[in-house]
Amino acid sequence: MIQIGLTGWGDHPDLYTSSAKQKLQDYCAHFPVVELDAAFYAIQPIKNSLKWINETPENFQFIVKAYQGITGHLRGEFPFNSQEEMFELYRQSIIPFQKAGKLSMILVQFPPWFQCEKENVAYIRKVREELKDFEVVIEFRHQSWYAQEYRKSTLQFLKENSFHHSVCDEPQVGDGSIPLVPVATSSKVLVRLHGRNTYGWLNPGNNEKWREVRYLYDYNKEELTYIQNVCEQLQKQAKEVIVLFNNNSGGHAAKNAKSFQQMLGIEFNGLAPKQLDLFEGGL
Repeated sequence: MIQIGLTGWGDHPDLYTSSAKQKLQDYCAHFPVVELDAAFYAIQPIKNSLKWINETPENFQFIVKAYQGITGHLRGEFPFNSQEEMFELYRQSIIPFQKAGKLSMILVQFPPWFQCEKENVAYIRKVREELKDFEVVIEFRHQSWYAQEYRKSTLQFLKENSFHHSVCDEPQVGDGSIPLVPVATSSKVLVRLHGRNTYGWLNPGNNEKWREVRYLYDYNKEELTYIQNVCEQLQKQAKEVIVLFNNNSGGHAAKNAKSFQQMLGIEFNGLAPKQLDLFEGGL
């Protein structure tokens, strides 16, 4: 089974037919899964979790990003009394998704400076213990985890600790990017497509909004065919393959995802009904 979705539902104008307040409902008419990236920037109040759960169809799935304090991205003052408090509040914000049967997994995406080192391996074990009641997918951003001398051990470590593996397509521009390694370490595997904008990956600043530069990319048919072959390999290894398009700086993610869905000949069941467009069709 291959599921297709996008990273976030708030910035895909091609999908919307109603008011700004109904973007999630509109999104659910097109895709069965979404990455909840708001959870990375702040631990979400439970009322937000319940709102999003209630706005989505029964079988809809969320991939919830781990809070930046968990992954090591946080800059500035630590807003909690302890690491234990942070993990507890994060767990409480996630439990409603789990109880509703709408939590596919938690995405723990480590930063580019999180290298394959003994203390970092120990920290991943701590994350596993803190999130032991949840399905967790690990995404690395430092190439060392997949270096020839560590790749086999990295994948075995994920498998032994019941982590899903995040398979990434991204520019190959040094230590701060990882190769595409089409290996599943569990019954589910996540494929995240970040685009191939080498310039944007290397030059996130220059007075431009870094995210708008980094993920500005439009996959062509040849590249999507390559991704299709990767997913077919992964289907032989896992029961569920989830593909998320993250190349939305220029609004390409939804279009690419639709093209990819068409290439695979997939129809998703249980989507939200599409909103009626009063100006569509004729008399």
